[in-house]
Order: sequence, then structure tokens, then C-alpha cells
Amino acid sequence: MNPTECASFRGIVPPHLLDRLAQSEDSRHHEPARRTLEHDSVLRTRRRLTALRTEAAIATAPADHPQRTIYDSGHQQDLPGRQVLAETDTPCKDATANRAYAALGATYTYYRDVHGRHSIDDAGLPLIASVHYGENYDNAFWDGQQMVFGDGDGVVFGDFTVSVDVIGHELTHGVTQHTANLEYYGQSGALNESLSDVFGSLIKQYSLGQTAEQADWLIGAGLLGPDIHGVALRSMKAPGTAYDDPRLGRDPQPATMDDYLNTPRDNGGVHLNSGIPNHAFYLLASALGGHSWERAGKIWYATLTGGELASDADFATFARLTATVARSLYGDGTETQAVLKAWSQVGVPTS
Repeated sequence: MNPTECASFRGIVPPHLLDRLAQSEDSRHHEPARRTLEHDSVLRTRRRLTALRTEAAIATAPADHPQRTIYDSGHQQDLPGRQVLAETDTPCKDATANRAYAALGATYTYYRDVHGRHSIDDAGLPLIASVHYGENYDNAFWDGQQMVFGDGDGVVFGDFTVSVDVIGHELTHGVTQHTANLEYYGQSGALNESLSDVFGSLIKQYSLGQTAEQADWLIGAGLLGPDIHGVALRSMKAPGTAYDDPRLGRDPQPATMDDYLNTPRDNGGVHLNSGIPNHAFYLLASALGGHSWERAGKIWYATLTGGELASDADFATFARLTATVARSLYGDGTETQAVLKAWSQVGVPTS
């Protein structure tokens, strides 16, 4: 594992959204966005220059329950902050801290119960989160060691702990970090983002007991302010339709390779082109029906963790591997045919 790669900054809000807000004439929009962009830029540089702490120093023997600790940053940027909640504590008076605690638990439970994984590193890594980070901070991120949540600006974005899929998304960056360690650029970076969206959505579906048909397939539902014309940050069911607002612009995510975006921005469009593998997973899960984590999720997880996925894998490589994994798990029946069809529908070859 390359610490430089795995420690790089992963934020749930795409840079293009913050860029758009930063250009607004309304100070309620541009001031928080500009501060968030400046701060995120510093974090990206710091993560590239700083290796991770030795994980053995903080990991413990795998257990069947999470080890969660929630801190309050007090609107400062020093991590982790003041401890406010730990494992087995009763809920505190801070609803944000309680939501973070519950969502860390939901993520741990999903990976344990569905995939037999013990925490992010599969070795009992404690789950740490800091809430109330920065002033009007419009993001949430996994920094290679812990989760960090801003409160949002109260206008465009609300509290970043409101969506369990956002928390599942960010923690899944940790799972990817400890498995395939996909490079955060171009198609491998878009796969990195897509895997976080896939498992973030599955974590929400599992916690709610939803079938593929019942799920909303949205990432960040409830995160946008009440006056924003949009429903979420991204839609896996219909990429490109999550929002259409004068302040945010129109959701630019493509759903198929026909609209693939070649851009040097956002690490080669990692938050944009992730819509393509996202949509492939949605199509697969919908075709199979039932609980998405039982077959579709099992195929994606085995592909991520099986040891065959190279860190620089592109969409076609990942697609071929999912087909191979499906065949090894289920033979040439319904599941494998559905995998092949889903990738074909988004224009990604599997042979």
C-alpha cells in the first residue's frame, strides 16, 4: 500500500459544486464555499506529504462490535477535538454527535453482517469521527484515519451527518484504502468514488431493510438546503438528475460512456464519471431484485477485495472482473448475465 495514495483527501461534495458556489455574488454562498475550497486544497496537499500513522498502534483484535469515539471540533480545525461520546455511552445532548455515532455503527454492522468484515481494515480498526468541524464547512471527509463532518453553511448544505449513506460512502474509502487502494485519478479514481457510492447506498438500504425497488438510490438525500432545487448530491438510478438549481447548476454526471467527460479537473473527473459504474450497479441490482446486498453487493465486494483488482484499473477491467466473480459465485446463470447486460447498457465492454 502506498501511503501517499491512500492518505489523499476524499470529500463527499464534488469540487465542481463548490467552484460554482464560490463564483456566486451572494456572500451566503461564496464565502463558505471559498473557505471550504481553500481548506480542502490545504488538506489534499497535507495528505500527499504525510504518511498514515502506523495502523498496528490503533488497531485491535477483530471483535463483533464497533469501537466508536465521537469528538466535537468546536468549529475549529484541530483534530480530533473534545471527546463527547464513546462506545457503550448513552446518547449525549448533541444530535449531530448521536447521528454520527449511529451511522458509524450502521456501517460497521453492514460490513460485519453482510460481508464478514471486521471494521474498515478487517482487523478491528476503531471508528473515530469529529463533528462541528470548521466554520460553515461545506463537506465531510475520510482523512485516512478518521471521519470529519462539517455543519454546512445552513443555506445550500445542512449538517453532513444527516445522511447515513454519506457516512457509509466516506468510510468505504477506508475499505478501498485497505484493499485495492485504487488510485484517485481518472477511471480508477471514478471507480474509487463509485464503490463508495455503491456501498454507501447499500448501507442505507440494509439499515432500512429496503429492496432494490424500494431504495431511492440517492447519495446525500436531505443534505441540500430547503430552497435548493434538487434531491441529493448524486443519483445512481438516473445520473445527471440529482439537482438543477441556479446556484449549483445542473447535475453533470453521465450515465453512460457516450457522455464520458474528459477533464483535468476533479482529478480527471472522479466525482463526475463515477456516474457510469454507479448506473451499472443500479441496473444490475434492479434486474436481480430483492435485497441488493445479497447478490449484486456480494459481487462488487468480492471484486474489490479479491486481490485481482489493480490500483490503476479502468472501467473495462473492473467490468471484466465483476463478470468473472459473478461466474465463480453463481455460474453462467441469471446473475452473470445481468452483470454483462448492465455493463453493456452503460457502454463498458466486458470482453
